[in-house]
Amino acid sequence: MKTVLVTGATGAIGEAIVKEFAAMGYFVYIHYNSNEAKAQNLLEAIDGNGEVTGFNLRDKESVESALEKLEVDILVNNAGIIKDNLFFFMEDEQWFDVIDTNLNGVYYVTKQLAKKMIAKKAGSIVNVTSISGLVGNAGQTNYSASKGGVIAFTKALSAELARYGIRVNAVAPGVIESEMTEGLDTKAMKKAIPANRLGKPEEVAEAVGFLGDRGSYINGTVLTVSGGMVR
Repeated sequence: MKTVLVTGATGAIGEAIVKEFAAMGYFVYIHYNSNEAKAQNLLEAIDGNGEVTGFNLRDKESVESALEKLEVDILVNNAGIIKDNLFFFMEDEQWFDVIDTNLNGVYYVTKQLAKKMIAKKAGSIVNVTSISGLVGNAGQTNYSASKGGVIAFTKALSAELARYGIRVNAVAPGVIESEMTEGLDTKAMKKAIPANRLGKPEEVAEAVGFLGDRGSYINGTVLTVSGGMVR
């Protein structure tokens, strides 16, 4: 049976990605950082066709311990946080928390699993980034820097791993209905989106599923899912 690890699986987009791969017949490793109860509920929602795994993305030893014996066909680096603030008001903690989770976490997890993909000369990695990493958003220097870093990481790693039969791609969601958009003025946001609506987590999951499972000649690309907001 084909296997996939989805980090940050308890968020709206992560949950949709888990369900997408489960529907395609994958055994899904459901990662959580602190919300084990939601991860267990998600496992039940996919009829137990997976396993829950908890580790701290920002802690190298935690990642190594959790993934030491794990091998997967597909890795989806989806976990991410936001701690927005205007740059001159941004606290060091806000900067480093976002960078450590969104960028360093991708490095730690990928480092552990990619070497096993290299050994079997097969695999696929999909990094969930953001349009903020492509165009930058005011008040998000930390988030934009982290997601821009993931995009550059994707392109560089794809060039390194292609010779081993491993593809590395990224999906850059626009404004998606999730915990990150709760409490925001979505009416104003819709005016900047040609589709005139927010995206749904399932629409991001479809793109991730395609790049991960199919798209056999697609490598090093960033697929934007933004309703035409970034084009």
